[in-house]
Amino acid sequence: MKLWILRPINEDQGPWVPWYDKAFGFVVRAETEDQARRFAHEMGADENREEKGVNPWMDDSLSTCEELDADGSEGVVMSDFRAG
Repeated sequence: MKLWILRPINEDQGPWVPWYDKAFGFVVRAETEDQARRFAHEMGADENREEKGVNPWMDDSLSTCEELDADGSEGVVMSDFRAG
């Protein structure tokens, strides 16, 4: 299995506005990018407005999906904290 990190391309517009009740990132274990995007889509929150045709985790113009590997320096891979 591979690890994938998914993030919004621009969290200050589109389906991530307003910022509350939204998911802003996922780290997913899946074999393919398509599977990773589907898992993120299924776990999404109000940014997924299918009734309006918005599926940001499936759309590579709205979100990134990059494979992670074990190489690199020590540190946190992802922290997504929002306070209101």
